Amino acid sequence: MGAKYRGSIHDFPGFDPNQDAEALYTAMKGFGSDKEAILDIITSRSNRQRQEICQSYKSLYGKDLIADLKYELTGKFERLIVGLMRPPAYCDAKEIKDAISGIGTDEKCLIEILASRTNEQMHQLVAAYKDAYERDLEADIIGDTSGHFQKMLVVLLQGTREEDDVVSEDLVQQDVQDLYEAGELKWGTDEAQFIYILGNRSKQHLRLVFDEYLKTTGKPIEASIRGELSGDFEKLMLAVGMGFWNTARSYRHSSLLSSPCSPNPLVLQGLGTRDNTLIRIMVSRSELDMLDIREIFRTKYEKSLYSMIKNDTSGEYKKSLLKLCGGDDDAAGQFFPEAAQVAYQMWELSAVARVELKGTVRPANDFNPDADAKALRKAMKGLGTDEDTIIDIITHRSNAQRQQIRQTFKSHFGRDLMSDLKSEISGDLARLILGLMMPPAHYDAKQLKKAMEGAGTDEKALIEILATRTNAEIRAINEAYKEDYHKSLEDALSSDTSGHFRRILISLATGNREEGGENLDQAREDAQVRPPEIADTPSGDKTSLETRFMTILCTRSYPHLRRVFQEFIKMTNYDVEHTIKKEMSGDVRDAFVAIVQSVKNKPLFFADKLYKSMKGAGTDEKTLTRIMVSRSEIDLLNIRREFIEKYDKSLHQAIEGDTSGDFLKALLALCGGED
Repeated sequence: MGAKYRGSIHDFPGFDPNQDAEALYTAMKGFGSDKEAILDIITSRSNRQRQEICQSYKSLYGKDLIADLKYELTGKFERLIVGLMRPPAYCDAKEIKDAISGIGTDEKCLIEILASRTNEQMHQLVAAYKDAYERDLEADIIGDTSGHFQKMLVVLLQGTREEDDVVSEDLVQQDVQDLYEAGELKWGTDEAQFIYILGNRSKQHLRLVFDEYLKTTGKPIEASIRGELSGDFEKLMLAVGMGFWNTARSYRHSSLLSSPCSPNPLVLQGLGTRDNTLIRIMVSRSELDMLDIREIFRTKYEKSLYSMIKNDTSGEYKKSLLKLCGGDDDAAGQFFPEAAQVAYQMWELSAVARVELKGTVRPANDFNPDADAKALRKAMKGLGTDEDTIIDIITHRSNAQRQQIRQTFKSHFGRDLMSDLKSEISGDLARLILGLMMPPAHYDAKQLKKAMEGAGTDEKALIEILATRTNAEIRAINEAYKEDYHKSLEDALSSDTSGHFRRILISLATGNREEGGENLDQAREDAQVRPPEIADTPSGDKTSLETRFMTILCTRSYPHLRRVFQEFIKMTNYDVEHTIKKEMSGDVRDAFVAIVQSVKNKPLFFADKLYKSMKGAGTDEKTLTRIMVSRSEIDLLNIRREFIEKYDKSLHQAIEGDTSGDFLKALLALCGGED
């Protein structure tokens, strides 16, 4: 990954600008235009060569090539081709002008461009904006933005970032201390220190600062930025650092596999493809680092950029984008080596960084179970029900406090609070509120029981719970299941599932996963359990492979499995999750994938589940409720952060757009805030 960028577009061999100019003129002459010829020439020439073609076209025909292209082409295809024909600085200038013109501002566009350009590129951009629009870019930015976001944009526009590769260790230590004191140690945040250091220090210097920050504070700088800053300013500061974090050891994989220039799959997802963003990235990065973007995209999203473009665009627009992309990384059906090495680095970083897990629901200050019990009784007494009071109390108390309220309610009124709630509220709200009122182990036990009741089995619920709970949580679930249903969980699983899937669930349900650290020699031995086509020696059948995977994935500790996954990539150039998806099927595959994803990044696993529960037509309220109830005191804050990072929208926004009424109010209260 390093400093060497790899583009997909290079100088065309045997280039003849006059010949290309003639071919383009012929393609646009007469009725209609030969779009294939246009896209073939323009997408296979470098920008420098395209400028020569423009000059030759004007010399030969006395006409402006870009003006003719605008006249002949339309829509997204025209925007893409014309973008390719402009010099890079003028293309950036046009994007920024569009971002700040009219009502509203496209802050994401400003962040993407201004956070990722070098000093030289910034100077060229400012000059191009002045030349094209006879306006001062800095003045226009100031007129259209505000606050710390504006200040940081102005700093970046100066193009004065230090470029000396010689780094002062004393200054690194001083910057680490200044950042720590400006954020973590200060009531409020000294944003000016963040702006000064991240806006002016050299890349090499900041890499060392980020590395040292983690060693000194035990916390990655990304987490501090997310915790101390907010809104567009937070997004800008995160984007500024992303170019440095790729090689800074102080960052976990979510940062490693992000880039201010890397297309998010949501840019390409179904209706609402974000064509302007897609075009801007494909045009601006095609000669710089498109191959690196492809690797990161393939590794993070398990699908090639090429295939995403192919499935979500059409016509000449699609053909042009695919040529700029430069190749399909899914063609061989496996990770290509560079991407596997990115995944390897991901595990290197995960071994260093440890993110503190935080819930959104905490014990209420000045808790008074007597007052809460009386308020709940009043809310349910008489004609009608005060749902707002019920929601406010129950979603803002910890589970331990809720159990005290239940006991107090019975002592005061001789009534069972759960029974009263059941009679007063209904539907999705009832499932959520009653779930919150149950002790966690009993709630999980009930969810497992429901997953196995009646016709059919909810395998996804079984997997989600058993693949993600700790040993202590699993043991508590077993006790709760036995107490509530007078049957062991193992017996219930045995009678309702079969084959290898049953064996996996029973293994997980024992709660006997090892809890120590990693053993490197054992990890290397475990990593050798792989399919025969990527092993050095012949292997057994798929049944034997599933058994060996089960033995490792269901019993080894999380730290050890992280090392196993790293060694697996090192030996095979495959990611273990990709291998499981390729080699296995059905519930066995889904269970193994859930375990792997949970080991890699449990909050991200749940963020994906939440997104899918609200994606498309209809809402999976059961999954949504189950996760919001079970994770609210454990890691829902982390889940929120993973959600917005991956899906470019907050969990709060997703819930708001997909639910309604009192159920919506209760979910938003649990969510704990808008990111």
